Amino acid sequence: MSGPALAPAHQGPADRIFANRIPEAGIAGWLFGLRNRLLGSAGFQRWASAFPFTRPVARRRARGLFDLCAGFVYSQVLLACVRLRLFDALLDGPRSVADLAIALSLPPDNARRLLDAAAALDLTERRRDGRFGLGVLGAALTANRGVAAMIEHHALLYADLGDPVALLRGDHPGTAIGRLWPYAAAGSPNHLGSADVAAYSTLMARSQPLVAADILAAYRLDRHRCLLDLGGGDGTFLTAVAAAHPGLKLMLFDLPAVAARARDRFAAGDAGRAEVFGGDFRTGPLPDGADIISLVRVVHDHDDESALAILTAAWQALPSGGTILLAEPMAGTPDAPGVEAYFAFYLLAMGSGRPRRMEELAVLLHAAGFTGVRPVTTRRPMQVRILVASK
Repeated sequence: MSGPALAPAHQGPADRIFANRIPEAGIAGWLFGLRNRLLGSAGFQRWASAFPFTRPVARRRARGLFDLCAGFVYSQVLLACVRLRLFDALLDGPRSVADLAIALSLPPDNARRLLDAAAALDLTERRRDGRFGLGVLGAALTANRGVAAMIEHHALLYADLGDPVALLRGDHPGTAIGRLWPYAAAGSPNHLGSADVAAYSTLMARSQPLVAADILAAYRLDRHRCLLDLGGGDGTFLTAVAAAHPGLKLMLFDLPAVAARARDRFAAGDAGRAEVFGGDFRTGPLPDGADIISLVRVVHDHDDESALAILTAAWQALPSGGTILLAEPMAGTPDAPGVEAYFAFYLLAMGSGRPRRMEELAVLLHAAGFTGVRPVTTRRPMQVRILVASK
């Protein structure tokens, strides 16, 4: 006769947890359930935080939960530092609180409050003489202006996430991110004007150089003769390609209003040899002549039907033996679970797309007709991962 084992009266909560019978889900399901019941037991938490061998793990778990609860405050500390240009103020070396209070136009007490909070997040460092200098993360941000632009941009995202449940249920009347990125809601995106695409194009251009550098370091474009960049924005990626590979022929395809921005950029810079085409890459046709097509941070902006249409149009535009290079942040990135959480909600607020695992993208590539799908290792997989495939 099966059933829960009888527990003596002197047993505590953890003892009774172990006494539960194994359910029909099997040993794995029972073990997961056991783990969750243990972690959810106040008695077990007290025991684990006191027992020497489990104390470090318990403290890490407590720190992780605290960081989740405090994460929004952390991001606002970072936003304040960026908006006040604190990191720029520290570029020439450490400064006193009084000096920084004047430079940042803050009351001295609040300047110290910000500096102490930033130091706790490794954005600043408190020196022995009481002055503050750049911390390791603050110093890194000074070289990445695109990251600072995204930090400023996140104010829109935070507003959209003010009621995450409404966003998940589709009850949100409209989002600030969605208004910035009007392509998804536009029935005929070809008809969007310059003013409609300016803000988002500018933001993407600021954050593109770091991505472009990682792609160029990971994949040898010099083995090809002509690159077509689909959804190439204002041409920031192709400008980097032009500097690295002067012999490579370049083409860019994007919505007419966006393509016009790229045309202006190329006319004034080193990528003047690039041809620019305007249109909707979901419906095509695409220009021919390229033996490699790149999609940089494009596919994750689209739902499956549109993503497959884009990849199919790329397959049709390539010659036999041609290559597609798909580069974007991907779900399931090792040691970076935050990528999936971040982009899942960012794209939800945007109104289109989702982060996909490499395996999901491989399925879409195969469905479009591509073969030989393989990953290419990048320097910072949290920022961008690469899949290449052949026609």
